[in-house]
Amino acid sequence: MLQRVLMDGGGIFWSLAYILIIFRGFKDKTYGMPLFALCVNISWELIFSFILPSTKPQIYINYIWLILDIFIMIQFLKFGKFEFPTLSNKQFYTVFLLALATGFGLTLSVTYEFNDLEGVYAAFGDNLFMSILFIVMLFTRNNLRGQSIYIALFKMLGTAFNSVAFYLYEPITRGSVLLPFLFISIFVYDLIYVGLIYQKYLTSPLTAK
Repeated sequence: MLQRVLMDGGGIFWSLAYILIIFRGFKDKTYGMPLFALCVNISWELIFSFILPSTKPQIYINYIWLILDIFIMIQFLKFGKFEFPTLSNKQFYTVFLLALATGFGLTLSVTYEFNDLEGVYAAFGDNLFMSILFIVMLFTRNNLRGQSIYIALFKMLGTAFNSVAFYLYEPITRGSVLLPFLFISIFVYDLIYVGLIYQKYLTSPLTAK
């Protein structure tokens, strides 16, 4: 029962984070998820929706996340060029396609390397990438465009709920050293990100609304 609550809660919080990223992206005319994190995200959802489909009800969550990530991808393709003014259009789209191909190959390779057909290692590895890259994006932009305290909180809570559920209930974590390391590392970076966003909010409150 608690496992289901934790897993469902994690899915809900992550879905809210996606929705808010899309909302802020259109509002601020930018993209709200770092490029490589977006590419690995979409790759995971494609793989575990169609190539190695998850069981119910996770498969339906995968479909929802994939649709939301497609909107985020559209925002990147629509607004991302303004974040990389030194790149030509050809270079910009080449970088995107290369990142997408790399993200897909990495996700699929990790899945088969660890014989993890449920995508647990790939999912939490992607989460660690994302947690670090969100911090990098904040420092690079030095403002809150495409970001908010609520995105940071929902992102942190979504992964934290899933981490606890996997640690307590999933056999794949038994004897694993890597997964607990990922759980803790992601939470630490997410907590740092929340703190940095809150600090930025205090110093520039108008941009955080």
